[in-house]
Amino acid sequence: MDHPFEFPLELPERGSRQRLAALHGQLHAAILDGRLKAGLRLPATRALADALGVSRNTVVAAYDLLLSEGYIVARRGAGNFVADVAARRPAVPAHATPDRDEHRMAPYWRSVNAMPVPMQLGAFPYDFRLGIPDGRPFPYDVWRRLSARALRHLSKAAPLYGHPQGSPALREAIASHISFARAVACEPDDMVVTNGAQQAFDLLARVLVTPGSTVLAVEDPGYPPLQEVFAAAGARIVGVPVDEEGLTVEKLPDDTSIIYVTPSHQFPLGVVMSPRRRVALLDFARSRGAVIIEDDYDSEFRYSGRPLDALQTLDRGDTVCYIGTFSKCLFPALRLGYAVVPPWLRAALASAKYQSDWHGNVMAQDALAAFIAEGHLVRHVRHMRKIYAERRDALLDAIERHAHGKLRMWPSDAGLHVAASLPAAIDAVELVGRAQKIGIRLDALNLCALDPGVVNGIGLGLGMADVQRIDEGIRRLVELTDG
Repeated sequence: MDHPFEFPLELPERGSRQRLAALHGQLHAAILDGRLKAGLRLPATRALADALGVSRNTVVAAYDLLLSEGYIVARRGAGNFVADVAARRPAVPAHATPDRDEHRMAPYWRSVNAMPVPMQLGAFPYDFRLGIPDGRPFPYDVWRRLSARALRHLSKAAPLYGHPQGSPALREAIASHISFARAVACEPDDMVVTNGAQQAFDLLARVLVTPGSTVLAVEDPGYPPLQEVFAAAGARIVGVPVDEEGLTVEKLPDDTSIIYVTPSHQFPLGVVMSPRRRVALLDFARSRGAVIIEDDYDSEFRYSGRPLDALQTLDRGDTVCYIGTFSKCLFPALRLGYAVVPPWLRAALASAKYQSDWHGNVMAQDALAAFIAEGHLVRHVRHMRKIYAERRDALLDAIERHAHGKLRMWPSDAGLHVAASLPAAIDAVELVGRAQKIGIRLDALNLCALDPGVVNGIGLGLGMADVQRIDEGIRRLVELTDG
C-alpha cells in the first residue's frame, strides 16, 4: 500500500528487536522538527503496520510511548493526533550560532526588518493612513460575473501557461485606457503586466542594476519600498531634495544611472512636478544615458485643473519606464500593475518576469481586461473621484478651521492623500504615536526620508477616512499639538 508519510521511515530487519525503538524515535524526531505538524491525524495502527510490514503491536506500542510522552493525543472515536509541542523545540539548534548562520545570506538581507503586519481596516475611528484606497464601493457583482466568464473561457481553452508579458487582451485594454486617461502612447508589446507596481520595480532592479556601481537617485522624502528593492539589488541610493516644483533636477549627481520619480503626485508630499522640471529631467537623462522610472500610482484621482503630460508622453529619447498599478483605483489585493518600457528594455524585462514567476494570474487578467474594455473601470474611477473629493474638501476645511497655522499644507490637486508640514517644535513621529493612542491613525513623513531632517510633517490619507468623522478627528489631532 502507499506510504502514509511524505518522508521515509527506515526500520531494521525483522528479528532485530530494534524495530519499536526505531519507529518511535523517527516519529518522535518528525514531530519535533515539524515534519509532522500539530493537529495532524496519524494513520490508524493497522494501516501503518501494513504499510511498514511490521506487526500491529509494534505500532500500538510506539503510539503508546508517544502518547505517554505527550507528543500525540488520542481522541475517542477519532484517532491519534500530533500534539502541539512547539514550546518543547529549541529556539536555535544546539550546533548553530547566529553570527555564523547570518553570514550564509547576502549582506543586505542580514539586517532586514521584520515583515510588516497586514493593514487592518476599521481598527481606528479616525483613519488617515497613507496608501489605502476604499474598496467598499467597488462593484464586486460585476467583477464576480466577469471572473466567472473568464473561468468558463479557461475551461474551454484548457491552457497550459500564460504569456510572460501578460494576457494579450489585458495589455490591449491597458494600452487603450492609458492612452485615453494619461496620453501615454504605447503598443501592447511595449508592456509587461506585473503583480502590482512592486514587482515592476523588482524586475527593473534585476535588469538595470550592476551591484556596486549603479547609482539610483530618489526623491527625498520618497517611496521606501522602491528604495529597498534597489538597495537589495546592489544599487547605491542617493536622495535628492523635493520642493513645490517636485524633484530638484539641478541637484542630481552627475553619475546618476537611474532616477525614480512620482511626478504626477509626489509621494509623500503630493506636489506635481512643474513643466520646466520635467523638461530638465528628460534632458538630464538623455544627455547622460540615464533611465527614468516614472511611478504614476494614483493620478486617476484629480480634483481640479488639467493633468500635466506624463514624462513618458514627453520622452523622445527612450529613457522613461512608465509604471502603473490598479491597486489604488480598484483594490490592492488584486495585485495587478504594469510597466511600459522602451524598445531596448522589452526583451530583458519580459525574460526577468518569466524567470521570476513565468506569468501572473491568467483568470484575473482576463477579468480585468473585460472590466476595462466594457467601461467599468472608467465608471468606477469617476464614482470614486467624487467620493474622495468630498473627503478631501472636508479634510482641508477642517484643517483651515482648526489648525490655526500649525499645519502648512503642501500644494496638491490629485491623489489619495495630502501632506502637511509641522512647526519645528512639534515632532511628527511623536505626534503620530500620541494620536494613535486616542484612535487617530496617520503617518509621519519623516519615515519616508533618507535623511529624517529634510521634512517634519504628516500625511493624511483619504481612502479610509469617514467623511462624518473628519472634522472631529482633525480637531482632536490639533489639540494634541497644544500639549
